[in-house]
Amino acid sequence: MERTTLDGTWTVEAVHGPAQADAHREPVAAIVPGCVHTDLLRAGRIPDPFDGDNEAATQWIGDTVWRYRRTFAWSGETGTGPTTHARHDLVADGLDTLATIELNGIVVATTANQHRAYRFPVGHLLRPGTNELVITFDAPVPAAERLSALHGGELPHVNHHPYNALRKNASNFGWDWGIDVATSGIWKSIGIESWSGARIAAVRPLVDVDGTTGVLTAHVDVESAGSTGAFSQHIGSAPVAGVSGRAGLEARVTLTPHVTPGGADGHGAALAEQSTSAPGASGTDAAATPVGSGTVPPGRPSAPSVTNVRAVVDGIAVVRLEVPDVAVWWPRGEGDQPLHDVRVEVGDDVWTGRVGFRTVTLDTAADAGGAPFLLRVNDRPVIVRGANWIPDHAYLTEMTPERYADRIDDAIEANVNLLRIWGGGIYESDDLYDRCDELGVLVWQDFLFACAAYAEEPWLADEVEPEVREAVTRLSPHPSLVVWNGNNENLVAYAEWGWRPSLVGRTWGNGYYRSMLPAIVAELDPTRPYTPGSPFSFDEYLTPNDERNGSVHIWDVWNRLDYRAYADWNPRFVAEFGFQGPPAWSTLTAVVHDEPLDPDGHEMLVHQKADQGNRKLADGMRGHLPSPTSIEDWHWAAQLNQAHAIRFGMEWFRSSTPDNTGMIVWQLNDDWPVVSWALVDHAGIRKPVWYAVRQAYQPVLLTVQPSGGSGLDVVLVNASGAPVADEVTVSRVAFDGTVLDSSSFSLAAAPADADRVTLPASLAVPGDAGSEVLVVTGAGTRTVFDFAEVVDQVLARAPLSTSVTGTDDGAVVTVTATSYARDVSLFPDRVDPAARVDHGLVSLLAGESATFTVTGAPGIDPEALVGPLVLRHAGSLLP
Repeated sequence: MERTTLDGTWTVEAVHGPAQADAHREPVAAIVPGCVHTDLLRAGRIPDPFDGDNEAATQWIGDTVWRYRRTFAWSGETGTGPTTHARHDLVADGLDTLATIELNGIVVATTANQHRAYRFPVGHLLRPGTNELVITFDAPVPAAERLSALHGGELPHVNHHPYNALRKNASNFGWDWGIDVATSGIWKSIGIESWSGARIAAVRPLVDVDGTTGVLTAHVDVESAGSTGAFSQHIGSAPVAGVSGRAGLEARVTLTPHVTPGGADGHGAALAEQSTSAPGASGTDAAATPVGSGTVPPGRPSAPSVTNVRAVVDGIAVVRLEVPDVAVWWPRGEGDQPLHDVRVEVGDDVWTGRVGFRTVTLDTAADAGGAPFLLRVNDRPVIVRGANWIPDHAYLTEMTPERYADRIDDAIEANVNLLRIWGGGIYESDDLYDRCDELGVLVWQDFLFACAAYAEEPWLADEVEPEVREAVTRLSPHPSLVVWNGNNENLVAYAEWGWRPSLVGRTWGNGYYRSMLPAIVAELDPTRPYTPGSPFSFDEYLTPNDERNGSVHIWDVWNRLDYRAYADWNPRFVAEFGFQGPPAWSTLTAVVHDEPLDPDGHEMLVHQKADQGNRKLADGMRGHLPSPTSIEDWHWAAQLNQAHAIRFGMEWFRSSTPDNTGMIVWQLNDDWPVVSWALVDHAGIRKPVWYAVRQAYQPVLLTVQPSGGSGLDVVLVNASGAPVADEVTVSRVAFDGTVLDSSSFSLAAAPADADRVTLPASLAVPGDAGSEVLVVTGAGTRTVFDFAEVVDQVLARAPLSTSVTGTDDGAVVTVTATSYARDVSLFPDRVDPAARVDHGLVSLLAGESATFTVTGAPGIDPEALVGPLVLRHAGSLLP
């Protein structure tokens, strides 16, 4: 296999569209992979859509037809075009979205799916010398509207555009946290692959653990150079034309412990290779023996590589390898994450990947309380502490490996153990899944259907099936992937959002979620559980969002209730819940330029996409925080209230472990600078809510919860993977540091369980709720419980003394409380947008100190870090 890359410099030009497009008919330089927005930005042709109100000024881009063009040399004599091969395929890993591909003036193909890769034979169109490749992209917004009209009118959907008529990133058309920048372009790599004989078209290395033996079953799809057509349409199906009868064609699969960058495999085992040819390696015997076997000698759990050879029959080989005493892969916090390299060879072609040996099940069987949603890995229950993931940039090609690594680090350091890849985005880059494999972060993968009805007729279904087959095949090696989910909110929308009468008998996607998708998963990846939707109750006679059955989404709290209404829910598993807050001050003011700056200013509202979002922010603060009297206080109060709301909900849900088996907060990240539910803003700055999540998601949590009337319970929640038992000390403390009462209690909890104790009235009932707190210490952690809301507390406005020292990379700030200081936080980005800090939301008793380390800002003014708008606490909001 030889590849001639066509990445790099192209040109792009407007073909036709609104009047604004006329100024862009002259070609400008384009970078592939990329999209038209980034190309126009680079050329200085448009203002930044993220800035001010430029989103509206650049809407015409999504209404315009764009043409990408480049030339390339092709010559078998020089090696730049290896014409000695039998086959030359144009391979496009990602086209966004309705594309017409022409090579040397001849139409090669048309495509209609951003979520698929394409392969087309083009050897007959290539010529020695200069060749020209042209890809024209239909305007996505008019195309979605046109297709909807053509097929019976718009089906129900949220937001502005009928995104459900295209197989394109739904949130690219705008969301209640996302900018409307409908992109076009070659968003993944493109090139010409030249080959002869046979190539490996796809590999599914499925794993199992049988007792202590790891089992790898590698399904290898092989294509012959003599076959015709676009193979990507057939990935995962059998047979593959053009391979049967090729004498001696074999698939060789080798499994080797993965070597870490330091050169050791992490298990102290030297690598060695041994080959074990299975019986039936010849073509005739192979037909009678469909699965070969290879084994590793016992007593060497991860040491030697093991190789097995299997004949290719009708384009498919299934090769089985066994590893006794295998080192199994565990979720983060439950054990190690040993990985094994897989190498597949067919002729001269090679495929490589990695696997981790583990089993996954999802328990949804009815019980006395309804039906759980309990994930088990290697038969061990896992309490999910998750976060929902959206595309990390509105322009997908800006999502670099470094950006993925930063966001996953944000998740890990917040004690998150699962990311849910939400169905309104994309099947993510291997950069995300690879890092989750290495670090033990579980992945829940939605299929890409979100908040809309989707036609099931061939015009759309014929795109959905190959897309899903390709996604399941590509992602199957990743041990971190543990759940396939059919859709986001479409089942509950049909049941509760009023879709049913509006559909008048039209298809809406149910056939995908109940038939096509589970059938494909059962065929291609039976090693992982499938759930038809989120939320889902796993019973035909229940609403999909029933709190006592399966998974729920909780949005009534944000939309219309005080956040203490989270305590009115008793869910088995929460797949979505969230509360809004603004991004960091520097992130917000970099794009919002209202004079004066105001929560309801024009540009501020451009960066607030939620329906009546600012009203809901104001309503959410009422009764909890003083009414802000300045934009600076509004910003801090809105961020603080988001943190309080999410921590309250998380601790309430976790306190009912094991009845509640987990939650997934909405959302980890942002795709542009916006007021949203994110924990980390678009600039990568951790909002106060991130620190609240880190506290509430501690593997071992001590939380104080109501026990009826004025009573209080202390609950020990254990998601650590090991038993926990300790003496827990509970003290009622005045704001001046006086201990008013104290007692100790024994608590013990098995993994994935909780224990609780009811406090005596001397601890549970304060003498003065506004000037006392409850302090709970034990099991390696501490929690401070506030008897009253900030607005009702007698907090000092200046409870801190400070000292600050500059460092080579920033500064160290130490604060000491002279009286109770609630939610002390440092915002160094107000001084330098590049500055980051390691702590936040620290509540200090009188006499206690905390140290904040500021990094990423060499030369920052240390004294500026203790200014009144940089060093904040809850009391600084009081009049």
